[in-house]
Amino acid sequence: MTFVMGPALLFCPADRPERYQKAAERADAVILDLEDAVAPADKQRARGAILAQLGAAGEGPELDPSRTIVRINPAGTEEFGKDLHCLAHTPYRTVMLAKAESAEQLEALKDFHVIALCETAAGILNAPAIAAAPNVVALMWGAEDLLASLGGTSSRTDDGGYRAVALHARSAVLIAARAFGKEAVDAVYVNIPDFDGLAVEAADAVASGFSSKACIHPTQANVVRGAYAPSDADVEAAQELLGAAAAAGTGVFKHNGKMIDGPILKHAEATLRRAGAHARVAGT
Repeated sequence: MTFVMGPALLFCPADRPERYQKAAERADAVILDLEDAVAPADKQRARGAILAQLGAAGEGPELDPSRTIVRINPAGTEEFGKDLHCLAHTPYRTVMLAKAESAEQLEALKDFHVIALCETAAGILNAPAIAAAPNVVALMWGAEDLLASLGGTSSRTDDGGYRAVALHARSAVLIAARAFGKEAVDAVYVNIPDFDGLAVEAADAVASGFSSKACIHPTQANVVRGAYAPSDADVEAAQELLGAAAAAGTGVFKHNGKMIDGPILKHAEATLRRAGAHARVAGT
């Protein structure tokens, strides 16, 4: 199983069906949120809104299942069981498990592609075992729930950067995901009007190896897409480098005054993959 949605994944409260289509139009994939974005008293109504998309006559859903993720409530909760009962009557088979903490929790989701959201101390500690689960297609990390689970008050310092413990968790989730051949999703940027800060963080996510970044507002999606889309110059340079490698025919060679080896060629290949993904999203 592979996860090909992205790079901009947009959360949408599941109890706000009037926002579903707007979210789908603005992002690469929609995350219908049955967890934190929905008040406890409204969760059943949120599940009803998801089911209502199917129509009385059983027509196709309003949202494309290949571009839709449903964030479900944590394993072991009463709401978790209700969420699964709801999803059994829908075509949606990609779920995001909130507060994933162990590989054993994934067994109840064997019929789903799972994005495991590691956002507690236990989840970060067990990220490698979670990533190894066969039905897990990606890991995501969450900053604020993590700090709350640690007894902290904020994941960021006054200058907007992450605290050391948050950076550790971010790195741990990324490395665990990639070690088991799974994708990695970067956490949301909560300062919605700060597009510059989002652009910097999204660019770092690209450079670090995250395949996607989650968004909490439609206006953030294009900023994330922009960060993931290589420039024409980047694409041209990558093509030139790979062409030079093919011509050299050796493991290490000199190009434009620099020594080039395998890892640098992999960076070039990644640039072209991102360019191809961007072209598909843009319809070019």
